[in-house]
Amino acid sequence: MENLWKDSDAEAMVAAYAEKGINRDLALRTYTTRLLGGEPRLVLHGGGNTSVKTTVKDLVGDEWDVLCVKGSGWDMGIIEPAGLPAVKIDALLKARKLDKLTDEDMVTLQRANLIDPASPNPSVEALLHAFIPHKFVDHTHSTGVLAIADLADSDKRSREVFGPKMGYVPYVMPGFDLAKLAAEVYDQDPTVEGLILDKHGIFTFGATAREAYDRMIHYVTVAEDYVRANGKNPFTPVTLPANLAKPNDIAPMLRGAVAVSKGEGRYDHMVSEFRTSPDILAFVNAAEVEDMARRGVSTPDLSIRIKTGPMVLPAPDAGNLADYKKAIAERTAGFIEDYTNYFKANDGRGGVKKIMLDPMPRLTLVPGLGLFGHGRTLKDARIAADVAETWIETARDAESVGTFEPVSKPDLFELEYWSLEQAKLAGAKPKPFTGQVAVVTGGAGAIGAAVARAFAREGAHVVVLDLDGAKAAESAKAAGNQSIGVGCDVTDPASVRAAFDKAVETYGGVDIVVSNAGAAWESPIATMDDALLRKSFELNFFSHQTVAQNAVRIMKEQGTGGVLLFNASKQAVNPGAKFGAYGLPKAATLFLSRQYALEHGADHIRVNAVNADRIRSGLLNDEMIANRAAARGLSVKDYMGGNLLGLEVTADDVAQAFVHHALAERTTADVTTVDGGNIAAAMR
Repeated sequence: MENLWKDSDAEAMVAAYAEKGINRDLALRTYTTRLLGGEPRLVLHGGGNTSVKTTVKDLVGDEWDVLCVKGSGWDMGIIEPAGLPAVKIDALLKARKLDKLTDEDMVTLQRANLIDPASPNPSVEALLHAFIPHKFVDHTHSTGVLAIADLADSDKRSREVFGPKMGYVPYVMPGFDLAKLAAEVYDQDPTVEGLILDKHGIFTFGATAREAYDRMIHYVTVAEDYVRANGKNPFTPVTLPANLAKPNDIAPMLRGAVAVSKGEGRYDHMVSEFRTSPDILAFVNAAEVEDMARRGVSTPDLSIRIKTGPMVLPAPDAGNLADYKKAIAERTAGFIEDYTNYFKANDGRGGVKKIMLDPMPRLTLVPGLGLFGHGRTLKDARIAADVAETWIETARDAESVGTFEPVSKPDLFELEYWSLEQAKLAGAKPKPFTGQVAVVTGGAGAIGAAVARAFAREGAHVVVLDLDGAKAAESAKAAGNQSIGVGCDVTDPASVRAAFDKAVETYGGVDIVVSNAGAAWESPIATMDDALLRKSFELNFFSHQTVAQNAVRIMKEQGTGGVLLFNASKQAVNPGAKFGAYGLPKAATLFLSRQYALEHGADHIRVNAVNADRIRSGLLNDEMIANRAAARGLSVKDYMGGNLLGLEVTADDVAQAFVHHALAERTTADVTTVDGGNIAAAMR
């Protein structure tokens, strides 16, 4: 493990924060916290914590001895001083005399003694930081240290590897009890430079920020060197199918299998993140992989990310994907049963009944391919995949020098169903399309961009397709919510297939498709060039068919239904003079929507269309609007508001109609008119 401390960087941060009124202690604490948080082998996604004991003044100028400790929710890699809330330390030290302190009372005690009441909750391990007398205290979940702490003989091996300068703390769940036990171990030998927490991680401490940090890097390196010197390959590779399927072949099947059914065709969807590497493949291709998976996670904190551990699938044969889909369903059902039994076996301990979380895996290992992380958002899926890679490293290294034996399932349950974590989850309110993936064609135009933004606002991950890839990327960036832009010629079936493949590669599948791309050309029908009409049909009809075919292909593999929406235009039912080249294919597209609704209702794929008129877009730009208004002797305002409501209709109004259809769970084969009121375009 490389030591990244640089005097020049440390002093630069001290100087920068001094200008903002931050003292040297807290500036250096911030500096080394970032060093630790930037190394994924030490800290991942909100894990770990650090502290410094210093003095601060409150609003009336009174000076207090405080513990500045990492606050809940802060990422150590990018932490600011505000992420290390100051807590009056005397009150925390008095708590050591208590025999018991519930988690809720511990939080109350800490919050009651914050210097700034608006600060985030201090770390659940704040009391441990307080009870250790050193000025600077660091805590990480080092994969190298866990390779020793997760051994069956972790007590004996920890003393052997780390020597007498590190204390050893048997496993206790984080909180008040762990803080007291760790302090007792420290008191038995105050000369120790840190503590190894069984099945959990490592603490180091020192009089200065550099001393605590140096000790952390030193003892992590000791662990890594031990594994490197003594480890032997613990795995036996299996024989894989000669014709392995590709990740995209199985991703929609897997994503559909792990969607949480809410009954009557409703699902809580998840997106997937695929990872592979030589290290991942060496692990998932081992005959021992299922046994390793059953043993559990490398540190209890990971249960919040990947539950009790991964689901393991067989290797996929490209020539037998139908049977593989059944195998996924069987393995998922087995995981659900095992998780449910785990919950039942441990629920009610201590007399408190819990509410079972959804039983779906958050990590799937696939021999021959790699791993899939699952989550309600792409961020969560990526976190699961990141956690998986560190878990693999720890499990492999532990097994290479002994027997990987992480925390027991009953102890794991206590943290996964910890009241403080349950409260966090209860406060998380998903949006209507959280976990869903929406594809929007023509996504860089006014209507397409509005549609992309509307679905992203409601929680969807959006794949914006447009002929101009750069503009698609801009539209996706404006939509946000981890959306992506992809260049796609919707008149080219190969380009459409590649774009949908990209959606599957990025998110695991597709749930909603808004087939919006189109363009209008003017010409009298009797003298129209056949080439123009054929060109219009390619874009305004056949491209919709190609998009729909790809959407249905993926949705059927997922088996969780889907939503297919078409921009049909009012020209489909209320033709305008010289717009036959546009209206004819749009009328066919309207019929196409009905055909898909008819043939795929049994697959729970809902198919609807939107008819819109007089929308400022690529089809009707400002120059065209001005010319048409002038031809009718109207102002632009009167022309655009020339409808029953007397109001201009915007691209955002059209977008809301598409969102409405996606939310209308019992509506299919419908057409919604968005034009402010045009009786001639009314469907019925």
